[in-house]
Amino acid sequence: MPYRKDQFANSEIYHIISRGVNGMTLFNDEDDYYRMIFSIYELNNSLPTTIRDRREERNRFKKQNRSQSSEIFWIDKRDNFLEILSFCFMPNHFHLLVRQLKDGGITKFMSKVGTGYAGYFNRRYKRKGYVFQNRFKSMHVENDDYIKTLFTYIHANPISLLESNWKELGIKDPKKAIDFLENNYRWSSYQDFIGKTNFPSVTKRNFLYELMGGENGCKSAVKDWIAYKNTLLNAQENLQRTGLWELL
Repeated sequence: MPYRKDQFANSEIYHIISRGVNGMTLFNDEDDYYRMIFSIYELNNSLPTTIRDRREERNRFKKQNRSQSSEIFWIDKRDNFLEILSFCFMPNHFHLLVRQLKDGGITKFMSKVGTGYAGYFNRRYKRKGYVFQNRFKSMHVENDDYIKTLFTYIHANPISLLESNWKELGIKDPKKAIDFLENNYRWSSYQDFIGKTNFPSVTKRNFLYELMGGENGCKSAVKDWIAYKNTLLNAQENLQRTGLWELL
């Protein structure tokens, strides 16, 4: 994931999208997804470190405090590049909604994550070469309405694994789509936002909770989006059934 010259401003929010090179699948199984989850957490750190170092540090902590009170907690010593507000991993790409904390934080973070995951991926699958497209895409998020839309869009992305054309044609089975997002698709931050502990340490959720209206507001936003898409589908089907679709 090569270096970018983009100027990202501290305290500003950005939507980041990164794709596999030539549409290549980035995540083939749970191990790959877990590795990326671990990467975006552990490598969100300006201090010199490796995932191996952090694992060993955690294991030492657990071993040393095995007999101690449950009130003994792991202390997070990371110096974060950014806040991860939400995320979603799809088979051949991933979305991040982030707030930059340090100068150059987004660029440095994406470089560390890209290099680390590409190394893991190439070792595991005995391959060489690029894993990600040359540049990740970034969009500055300038207002609350845009953030709300992105929250819904990012977390609704996995519906395409059930209905590939839902973004264009609507959703045929809204109940199945909602159940899939809430109970079955683990590789996003959505379950944590609706009160189902999944990967709670990865995201900072207070800002979006306040903006969206808490857990219920997060749920409602996604459900309303799905209902809207279903309404569009029903309207199209009615037009086709009456023969009016061809006149449009």
